Formats: sequence, C-alpha cells, structure tokens
Amino acid sequence: MNGRTVAAEPPSSEIYSPQRRTALVLSGVGTAGAYHAGVLRALQEAGVKIDIVAGRGIGAIGALFAAIDSGHRLWDDKGFWRSPAVRELYAWRPVVRFVGWALAASVLLVTLPLAVVAVGLIVFPIDFAMKLFGASAAWGLVPKYLSVTQTLFSPEALPTWLPRLVVIAMGITAAVAFAAVIVGSGDRRGRGAFWWRFAAGPLSTSTAVDHCWNTVWDLLRGAAPLKAPSPLDMARRYTELLTENLGQPGFRELLVSVHDIDARRDLVFAILAEPRRRELIRRATTQAAEARKAEVLDLSGVARDHLADAIAASLSVPLATDLHWIKFSPDSYWRGETHRICDRPGGLWRLFEELTFLDVEQVIFVSAAPEEASPHMLAFPRLDGRGRLGEYLLSSEASLVRDVTVSLASALRLFTIRPSHNPLGPFEFVGGFDDRSDRPHSLNELLAQGYEDAYRQFVEPVVGASGERVGG
Repeated sequence: MNGRTVAAEPPSSEIYSPQRRTALVLSGVGTAGAYHAGVLRALQEAGVKIDIVAGRGIGAIGALFAAIDSGHRLWDDKGFWRSPAVRELYAWRPVVRFVGWALAASVLLVTLPLAVVAVGLIVFPIDFAMKLFGASAAWGLVPKYLSVTQTLFSPEALPTWLPRLVVIAMGITAAVAFAAVIVGSGDRRGRGAFWWRFAAGPLSTSTAVDHCWNTVWDLLRGAAPLKAPSPLDMARRYTELLTENLGQPGFRELLVSVHDIDARRDLVFAILAEPRRRELIRRATTQAAEARKAEVLDLSGVARDHLADAIAASLSVPLATDLHWIKFSPDSYWRGETHRICDRPGGLWRLFEELTFLDVEQVIFVSAAPEEASPHMLAFPRLDGRGRLGEYLLSSEASLVRDVTVSLASALRLFTIRPSHNPLGPFEFVGGFDDRSDRPHSLNELLAQGYEDAYRQFVEPVVGASGERVGG
C-alpha cells in the first residue's frame, strides 16, 4: 500500500522460538544411534535450547547422554559410536555361534569321504600333466593319495572314527544349548513344549548394554582409575546426578518409552523437574487415571532403580533378541512381579502423548529412516537373517515417521530431521554396500550425514530464519 513489499508471515507451525518449551525426540534401532549422534553434535554447536529429551529404541542411548550435557561422549574419538566395541553390537548369541559351528563341523565330517573323493579329481589330472614333463615320479602324488584313501576308507577306520566324531560334536552341541536354556529361562515358568525354549532370540544385547554403561562410567569417574560398578549402581549415580542438577545449564529432563509384554501396555520412565514431577505423580494417582500408575515410572522416586531396566529394554528387539526381565519393587503398582519388557516402534506415539502432558510446545524429531521411496529406486533385497530383519525395521520406522509427522503437524510445532537416503541397515555396524553409489558406506559416514542433515534441515532454515524474524 505504501510501496513496500511485505513478506508473508510463515505458518505458526513453522516458527521456531527458543522461548518455547522444546523437546528432542530420538527414535530408531541399531545404527540409527550414529545418525542421532551426528544430529546432537550439530544442535550442540548451534546452541539449540532443549528442555527435555525423549528416546525409544537406540534413541534412549542418545537421550541418556544428551540429558546430562554429555552428547560429545557419543561422537568424540573415544565416544560410544567411535569405539571398536560398536562392531560387536547385536552380534549372534554365543550359544547360537557355537551351535552353528558344531553343526557345520558335523556336516563337514559327514561329507569328508566325498571331499576325499573330490580331491582325486584334482590329483589325477595334475599327475597326468606332470607325466608329460617327466616329473611325476619325483612328486609321487597318486601313490600318496591312494595311501591316504586306503587308510581312511579301510574297514577298521571309517566305520569307527567318523560316527564317533559326529556323535561327540552333536552331543556337545546339545549340552551347550540345554545349559543356555536353563540359564536364560528367567524368573518365571513358561507354557508350551520344552523344546521351544531353544528358539530364543538369536541376537545378543549384552554387548550394547555393557558398552553403554562403560561409556557412562568413563564419564562419571573422570580421570580416577576406578573399577566399574554394576549397571544398577551406575544407573543410580546417573539418576542422582541428573535429579540434583535439573534446572542447571545443560541438564534436561529425560523420558524413555518401552513396552511391557505381560501388562500389554507401554511403560514410560521419567526424570522430571519440579513442579512437573508432582504433576506427573498427581495424574498417576487420580482415580480417573488409575491405569497411569501401571505405566508411568518416576525414576526420581519409587522406580529409581529401574533406569538400567529401561535402557536394557530399549535395546531389546522383539523376536530378534531375548526380552528383558524387570522385577518391580513390592511397594510399586505391580507388587514385586517380574515382567518382560522390550522396545516397540509404536511406543513413539506414547512419547509424544507424554510430551503434550508436559507442556511441550515444539519438538525436534530425529529418525534415521529415509524418506519414502519413489519409482526406479529398487535395490537388491537382503538374504541374510540380520539384513532381512533390518529391512523390515527400517521400513516400519519410515512408515511410523510419516504417520507421526502427518498426525501431529497441527498439534505441535514439529521439526523433523531425517536422511533422504540411508544405505545402512539397523544391524550393519561394520558398514554396508550402497547400491546407489556403488560403494561401501561406513558408520562414520552415517554420523556425518546426521550432522549435515541437522544443519541443512533445521539449524540453517529454521533456527537461522527464526532468528532473522526475531531481529526484524
């Protein structure tokens, strides 16, 4: 009207302000944690204010360190994702490896006579070729081969040593598998035929859990050469550290979501500052919200010993790994019961629900699931077990991200950070092959990709643009 061009005001859902209560949500499985670490590094460098961090799956690890302003322990040279121990995360369980090796050895023993015969298909042509040059007599390959075969296939040898070795190998395999079932049977009896106990999760979470708490201990002990205590003791020290320092710069509230198989509901573990902690307890004790007492665990109160359980359950992938057993205290809602808990991708919805209860106004949502595929983007399907499971988990995560972003766009100021392409599956900790670029892709590259995506998708266009509007 006065000759000046007035820029259109962006929608309120796209306006970022550090004055609003902000949550950071990390979601994913396995290698997604490296992507989370790259994003956290960018957010820390940009000075993005975060009031509460929430995580599910491997995102609980990132949330654990981000809550105490120690995100650098995820990406520095001696951090969680730079350590050689990462290569062993979600490895095959020892009993699965041993059984596999024993079965392979038994098969080799059974096929050994055929292998000896197959060697003859190589020895005789070589002997014939050497005769052409007059060197056959010097080597004597055929006489030596015939001598060995006569010894192995003699009536006194083959029917004696081969069956014995096979029986010994199979017996040791059965004994090891049986011992593993007895040790890992848990604190409760199970229903069904006994042999179903052998069908446990093939992947192990022990290395991931140990690596997490070892990294936490390196942070808590400082330079003192102290022996690492148990995960329960470290979890208690961590809870005390965070609870006592909430409200101080760099310390944030913590929220972790897992699934309770026995209760058929999600569990939410929280460390909150006053007065929101009192509000959380008040909501959990009202008659209208009786069910919340079974679902919400205040890590600063009665459930203070369950942080280690929350982390172990977040790393437990249904069917792929064993479930984590949690024993509730006698004065809790569950009265000392022992339940099975694990991760659930849909638990992400529960995190967002709790964040709305905690007066969160804007959310920075991070996922390593790539954007939706389009035509002419097919890749070779994975044939190995870990690869097949990883493909399903990554696809489910991508669908979940789409549903969350579409459904909550009008309820929250939601800022999503995710890769346009992620060639690594959730269990490819040693790297994988990228069909699009026709080259290997490492875990360090995924970490760097998270760093770049955070700047390109959030820091520069959202934080930078919001700062320009505030200045104007």
